[in-house]
Amino acid sequence: MSTSKRSLASVNPLVETRDVIAIKNRTGNLYESITVMSRRASQIAVTMKEELHRKLDEFTVHGDNLEEIHENKEQIEISRIYERMANPALQSINEFAEDKIYYRKKQQ
Repeated sequence: MSTSKRSLASVNPLVETRDVIAIKNRTGNLYESITVMSRRASQIAVTMKEELHRKLDEFTVHGDNLEEIHENKEQIEISRIYERMANPALQSINEFAEDKIYYRKKQQ
């Protein structure tokens, strides 16, 4: 019983059960809704990765000496901030639930 209490304490607050019928009703098809959310999650992940690399590139040293590797506290803090951010999939689900995602169907 104590192991289940520990695992519940570490659950991300954004993780919650979702109403599948409400998700389906947004597009008329559950699989379409999942596709919209997954594509948005991919966009968020790429954006986050680019931001992180851009910020960490400021700390790169373009020297030839590999022995001079040192820790930069700012760099470590930036990495920790990005580690604490919500998963892109969870962010996209919340955006979809709050009607913040624009999507359209292709005309065939």
